[in-house]
Amino acid sequence: MDHEQNEEDMILDLESEPESPLAPPEDLLEQLDGYEWTLRDGGGKNLPPPADLLRKLSEQRDRPIFPEHRIRTMTEDMARNAFLSFVNSKCCYGNKAAGELVIQDLRQMTVYRYRLETYHESRLSEWTFQPFTNNLVDGPQNGASPRPWDIKVQAPPMFQDDTKKFRVPHSSLVKTCHKCQGRGRHKCSACHGAGRMRCVTCSGARHRKKQQKRCKMRSGTGRKRCSTCSGRGSKTCMTCQGEKKLLHFIQLIITWKNKVFEFVSENQLNLPGELLSKVNGENVFKDENVLVYPIIDFPIPEISLASQRAITEHNATFATSSHILQQRQTIELIPLTEVHYLYAGKTYLYYVYGLENKVYALDYPERYCCGCTII
Repeated sequence: MDHEQNEEDMILDLESEPESPLAPPEDLLEQLDGYEWTLRDGGGKNLPPPADLLRKLSEQRDRPIFPEHRIRTMTEDMARNAFLSFVNSKCCYGNKAAGELVIQDLRQMTVYRYRLETYHESRLSEWTFQPFTNNLVDGPQNGASPRPWDIKVQAPPMFQDDTKKFRVPHSSLVKTCHKCQGRGRHKCSACHGAGRMRCVTCSGARHRKKQQKRCKMRSGTGRKRCSTCSGRGSKTCMTCQGEKKLLHFIQLIITWKNKVFEFVSENQLNLPGELLSKVNGENVFKDENVLVYPIIDFPIPEISLASQRAITEHNATFATSSHILQQRQTIELIPLTEVHYLYAGKTYLYYVYGLENKVYALDYPERYCCGCTII
């Protein structure tokens, strides 16, 4: 009996789980040298790299030489075969027109695609926590925590996106759980700590409404065991998992990301520009370094201007907030042929583009439904 009374006193002493955020109050944690902003600003902001990590351009290199590249010749047979493959891949296209069309003109065009890739690393730190299970604590007593950009980690292969999280050495602190105040449990909000709830049939009156008969549900007690807490009157604190204490530590989040700038030289085409981003072209120029120089004197002036704009934008965006690891710029020549053909007395056209000989048709005379795309 005394045991049951003590348990009831414990349940009544518990508080319902507060609606406060998971983050502990700022005054609960300590400031660590080099990580003051994690408390002041709440963390979650990119940390600028130290000045000695900011890469600078060395002396001007020689201007690149752009070898001449001839456009791959598109023959009628190649254009017809590409079109037949395209038509056969469409469920609602008939192949009669593709087999009987008469090609009238093949207009080959010069289209260049410029790409700049900037592979950069960013770091941010934030306080986080987990239930304390009596493991060893690597706290400030073991020494000062290394600064965010002094922590050495293995970077992924160049130009591959990735994110990794690390516990900052000597930053761990053990504190009483701020959610349950170290009790390990919360009063059940469903039964308010009673462990039992009213019977839904008789609403706890033990008799059915408008009837004098005794309620047969719940053995006539008018109460049922609370299903939320299994009759205990309390629930395990989800923050500390019942351990009553939390291990707080600074978590370093490192993100490697490849930012891509792309530009395709303009042509008066009825071809969506985004299609040219999805095919391969013939590489005519490649430059890779920590920082690359803008291209100048390319035969197509708009490519040079795109290079200058891209490099300026990327360096301004990432040089102060991230650590630029590598840049790569390329120029590709994308084969593009405009095909004019005659079928059933009418003229039509389609485009063959990319090294894969992809096809884009503005219209096709043998379409049997509108459910298929024409790309």
